[in-house]
Amino acid sequence: MGTYAIIETGGEQLRVEPGRFYDVRRFTPSKPNLLVLMIRHESMINIGHPWLRGAVVKGRILHSRLGDKTIIYKMRPKKKTRRKSGHRHNSARFVVDSIHLNGEKLHK
Repeated sequence: MGTYAIIETGGEQLRVEPGRFYDVRRFTPSKPNLLVLMIRHESMINIGHPWLRGAVVKGRILHSRLGDKTIIYKMRPKKKTRRKSGHRHNSARFVVDSIHLNGEKLHK
């Protein structure tokens, strides 16, 4: 296994690896060391309580976009009442460049 980290962003937890792309809803770029929950590098596993101190996942935001449309359709049978509405979530695509722990780059 390679190096990966589990981060919390957009209300969900993601397993991220360097060099891969990810789509996240409600992406908020904030202090990255507050978001890393766990890092695995080869056979070494570091788990935070609740977050790891000194752990940073560095990456780039490629673009922001609207997600797929979610349709809400409500119908009351025998009443001739129908209502159709929908919304689209804001999402961002980003790529993880590197994973650092205590200032040391973990992957090659």
